[in-house]
Amino acid sequence: MASRPDPLNRGVVFKGSGQVAVENIPFPSFDITLQTGERRRCHHGVIIKVFASNICGSDMHMVRGRTDAQPGMILGHEVTGQVLKVGGDVETLAVGNWVSVPFNVACGRCSNCKERKPNLCLRTNSKQPGAAYGYVNMGGWPGGQCDYMLVPYADFNCLKLPDSPKTMDKILDLAFLSDILPTAYHGCIGAGVCTGKTVYIAGAGPVGVCATACCKLLGASTIIVGDYNTERLATIEKMGCSTVDLNQDPEISSSLKNILGKQYVDCSVECVGFEANGHHGYSRKTGHEIAEVLNTLFKITKPGGGIGVMGVYLPSDSGAKDSDSKKGTIPLEYGTAWNAGLCMMGGQCPTMNYQEDLMNAILAGRLEVAKYMNIEIISLEDAPQAYKDFCEGAPKKYIIDPHGMLKKQVSFTA
Repeated sequence: MASRPDPLNRGVVFKGSGQVAVENIPFPSFDITLQTGERRRCHHGVIIKVFASNICGSDMHMVRGRTDAQPGMILGHEVTGQVLKVGGDVETLAVGNWVSVPFNVACGRCSNCKERKPNLCLRTNSKQPGAAYGYVNMGGWPGGQCDYMLVPYADFNCLKLPDSPKTMDKILDLAFLSDILPTAYHGCIGAGVCTGKTVYIAGAGPVGVCATACCKLLGASTIIVGDYNTERLATIEKMGCSTVDLNQDPEISSSLKNILGKQYVDCSVECVGFEANGHHGYSRKTGHEIAEVLNTLFKITKPGGGIGVMGVYLPSDSGAKDSDSKKGTIPLEYGTAWNAGLCMMGGQCPTMNYQEDLMNAILAGRLEVAKYMNIEIISLEDAPQAYKDFCEGAPKKYIIDPHGMLKKQVSFTA
């Protein structure tokens, strides 16, 4: 009896600076050629039917032409789906299982994976430690803004979601387990957020919303979030937290004195990255490339305190204005940080270290983020316009729904 042909697969493809398109792409195979040209045998993987694939703020660095991303890359690294095919070496997953896919591509076998550093896997990227789906210099693995996707090393990489009606009730919250919710939590842990601490969060976008929710979960006493986007700040206020309109107080210190009665917070979490301040990374004061957010955090974090840096900073920036910034070199007031004895933690999040605990918190009703995200659920065909709108600063979180499983065009508000 002849096997049934594979279904049509479409994906969101990076075409060059400022350009993405939806194109027909090959159906995933367990024997894959990566964008780097490297061939991999992935019978330890699964092929999933993608039900939710989010557009991430870090995708915009590539689309805006600020990286070395090459045309032809299938974008997307925030993926939730259902197992469609199982490789011969997979032991713990079965067809029909719902899974959250951490954005890290990790082997589970190398020394870093064994040390719970899947973000720095030594085997899944031949160019540098650490790999990810659909991202520049991260191993050439195809992304998940598509109908069907390969997930290698599936026993290690996939978080199996419970087969329960509660999973469907919470699916929009669970859709953030693949990246931004664990990333935000990682930043909070790295900054030292715990019961009673005061926290400043730089950025009120989706990662900032997740960080705010995580700070509440961890027991912070006062949470303050700063941004230039007043619509996003209004959402933070609905979460019961204080805000700083950086249009009015870019130095932040006077706002801290009004809120806390002092000029320092115990912990800071950076949720914006190298393209802060109007999407371009240029100081509003000088017009030059500068690590303005980090330098501000050095000044407002209590001596001996911690800073979690979750925004993306890349070793090269092809769209920068000056030669140093093109090499990823930006003025950092390190002496200020050193003199204050600050502890700064950054880098990609080891997503799977936190996924299961955060999933349990969501399912138990202790952690909610979706209703504060201003989510817009879109089809694959809508993705190019969503990228354009997001690039222009739309205060939304776009979730691509390739198969129409999620209700289309629904906004969730607090």
